[in-house]
Amino acid sequence: MVFRMKERLAKRFEEEVQFFKGWQKDKKGVGAVIPTSIHTARRMASVINPGSGLPVLELGAGTGVITKAILARGIAPSRLVSVEYSKDFYNSLIQRFPGVDFRLGDAFQLNQVLGDRRSEQFDCVVSAVPLLNFPMNLRVLLIEDLLARIPPGRPVIQITYGPLSPVVKMPDRYVVSHYDFVVRNIPPAQLWTYRRCS
Repeated sequence: MVFRMKERLAKRFEEEVQFFKGWQKDKKGVGAVIPTSIHTARRMASVINPGSGLPVLELGAGTGVITKAILARGIAPSRLVSVEYSKDFYNSLIQRFPGVDFRLGDAFQLNQVLGDRRSEQFDCVVSAVPLLNFPMNLRVLLIEDLLARIPPGRPVIQITYGPLSPVVKMPDRYVVSHYDFVVRNIPPAQLWTYRRCS
């Protein structure tokens, strides 16, 4: 029991060091100094409908905390398509999660990154892209692109560290809802959902 606890703590520390190094290398591409907490990851994964039969799209996998929560939600690795911008994180992820369809590339160029899967429909999108590091017009374009890839009414869930939605409200185009405020995250995280207008 004690050995397993030490092993988990060592693994968590290793993930935090890897994440911090990634942040030092690319402060714009990595949105926080330590990985998302497991509590936040589970809340984000809770929007997934495992019975839909559709794959799930994850953006900004980082060290894989959210990836792990998505798989724990009952999604088979082959039904998870995960996009990661950092080559270092990507190389680590493909070792840790065999069977997941990891794609190395920019979430803002999804057609190119998804390639053969670009016209596929997804159940939902779970995103940890650091949107606050990008101009608003790009954020809106990304959300609208993501909403076109999922059925009406299904969510894009987005993590942010600011107090407001990182994407401006446009009620005639999509619905923005505050999903949760997770204190057990460093820094505390806000979760927002976006859904296509009916």
